[in-house]
Amino acid sequence: MKNSFIRQGAYRCAKAMFIMMLFFVFAACSSLKQTPYQRLEVKIQSSWSGQDNTQEKTPMRIDKDWWKTFGDDYLNRLIEKALNGNLDLKILSKRVAIAGFSLDTQHASLWPKVSGTSSVSAQKQSAQVATTSFSAQTSLNWELDIWGKIALNIKSQQAAFKASESDWRAGYLTLVADVANRYFQIRLIDEQIDRQQHSLNKNQLILDNYFAQHKEGLLSSTQLLSQKAELNGIRQQQIELQRQRKNNENSLATLLGAPAGSLSVPVAHLSHTVQLPEVPAGIPADLLNRRPDLIAAEYRVLQAHALLGQAKLARLPSISLTGNGGFVSNVLSQLLKSWSFGLAPAINLAIFDPGFKIQVKTNQVQTKIEEDVYRKVVMAAFEEVEAALVNLSFHKKQKIELDKQLEHLQVVSKHVQARLKEGMVSQLEVFESERTLLNTEQQLLSIYQQVLLDTVALYKALGGGWYNPQVSSIPISKHWQESHNAT
Repeated sequence: MKNSFIRQGAYRCAKAMFIMMLFFVFAACSSLKQTPYQRLEVKIQSSWSGQDNTQEKTPMRIDKDWWKTFGDDYLNRLIEKALNGNLDLKILSKRVAIAGFSLDTQHASLWPKVSGTSSVSAQKQSAQVATTSFSAQTSLNWELDIWGKIALNIKSQQAAFKASESDWRAGYLTLVADVANRYFQIRLIDEQIDRQQHSLNKNQLILDNYFAQHKEGLLSSTQLLSQKAELNGIRQQQIELQRQRKNNENSLATLLGAPAGSLSVPVAHLSHTVQLPEVPAGIPADLLNRRPDLIAAEYRVLQAHALLGQAKLARLPSISLTGNGGFVSNVLSQLLKSWSFGLAPAINLAIFDPGFKIQVKTNQVQTKIEEDVYRKVVMAAFEEVEAALVNLSFHKKQKIELDKQLEHLQVVSKHVQARLKEGMVSQLEVFESERTLLNTEQQLLSIYQQVLLDTVALYKALGGGWYNPQVSSIPISKHWQESHNAT
């Protein structure tokens, strides 16, 4: 009779728990609705102000090693060294590895967890014989992913891994652009120094001529000192250029992962070693699929979306299988002869916890933040493309005008030099002719370099040859080592 009463009580208790669980499940389901992830609506550019939209355009194809279009083998070797030695890129690569390990951890949560313990205890009370007992225990816990909580955690971690992978690609692209820009600056300085030396030699010849005229009393001491001062000014500019070159070498060494001062770039002219690539008119329409920073930002939106779904599901009961088994004996040799084992389901009900609602609201706001960050990155990306196209177009036009200006000034300089030998021009006219010619040469070199920088900026703004599939589809079986090995 007593046992029957106990069984009836246990049955009523289990029934009440089941009804209570259903009540909380249905109550929670009303707030679990979440729309599937959809790519955010972003206004796409149909044309670019920096291009002539009346001409027929061929789609622009960007190779992954786009920097080779500059035709400089030394630059190619520098970039290869940087990709292998740059510390920032190595740090990003290790962050990809960490994100991959976190993804593996989430996958592991789908499987049962088994743990074991063993112990030996000895007891002795006064006037009693000491007793010793041996035990070995194992326990099992397996949370069943009935509601998809773990699956959402895995999806969230996959998005985090893909975002970190895209961060590495963005760092890769930034590194290549920085190395190219720093190298172009060194080459520019090399040619500027050479032009300065050419001007210095010409002014030295003028000074020698003035010395001869001064000895014959045809030239005043003031005019002679003015020419000497002109030479001092040119030498001072050369020293400044040499200082800038050394600092750029040190910065380039750091980008390569080498100590500052350990790199010595051989002298060469910018216009002789680096070609101006012809950039096609057709800008890729899939810009949002190319730029690593855009892809990373969208993956973070997807991550926040998955975490929001997981926060909503957290209100549902957690159901797991728990098991315990083991051996206990007072004699070690008899330990394995006596064992016990038990297996039972366990249900964890979140009856009242205001933290769940707060967490859902927090994740909702975080999702909105990531969406706004994505829109901001998209706007910045289109601005960068526009700026690169505008700068490239106008700097090319400036280069054409400077080429013509230099041709005219070179003719003028030849006439001035011829008249100087005949003593038919004033010192001021000679100064102005040489200064104007040198300034125009330096401006033309700067514009040449600027066109190169604009080209690098355009390649970088367009994603530099990287390509990723649509963010909305992430295969759960994808493993992080594929990307890590590629780094």
